[in-house]
Amino acid sequence: MSLLPEAPEIAPRIVPNAEALKTLAAYGEFLAGPGVDRGLIGPREVPRLWDRHLLNCAVAAELVPAGAQVIDVGSGAGLPGMVWAIVRPDLRVICLEPLQRRTTFLEEIVDELALAGQVRVVRARAEDVVRGRGPVTSLRAGVVTARAVAALDKLVNWTVPLLEPGGVLLALKGRSAPEEIQAARDTLSRLGVDEVEIVECGVGEIDPPTTVVRAWRAR
Repeated sequence: MSLLPEAPEIAPRIVPNAEALKTLAAYGEFLAGPGVDRGLIGPREVPRLWDRHLLNCAVAAELVPAGAQVIDVGSGAGLPGMVWAIVRPDLRVICLEPLQRRTTFLEEIVDELALAGQVRVVRARAEDVVRGRGPVTSLRAGVVTARAVAALDKLVNWTVPLLEPGGVLLALKGRSAPEEIQAARDTLSRLGVDEVEIVECGVGEIDPPTTVVRAWRAR
């Protein structure tokens, strides 16, 4: 019996590729089953996995440049990195996550969904990578993302240094995004971020739309 609710009518419009939508549903089943059993997803989130998690992440994939390499910082259960890999097969995604039980879960998803050629799971703390500590010290990408990891003032210290010059941070945020940007202004400037904006993705498709803070690292 399926644990994942039926996909909403809007899903095929957001993910028009039928095979990708099928894979996204399989990922959702994994979240609703083992994800809940292992404490990566709260049981109360299962009824709204499509609206608040899968499609919430999928609509933001449009902001990722074609063919980009993406680092998903604090990937957790794979949101948004795993979703972006599924709906955008042109991307190469690194799921960066420090906890063993979560990286094991992510590796199982990669095997289950045959994403080995597209998704790489790396167990490390982003701040250790940035500071050159530990076994992983050389990760860089044109796009870095994070969802529900930390307030922007802290988050940018762990994400912007992972960007290649001219790269873009896509931080999935909520209604507090304007206040978080204001609080992070000095830190953003120090890190060489010269442009920041708020983008609403999925307007008229999902409610609420996905709020993304988009910030560019100077070249």
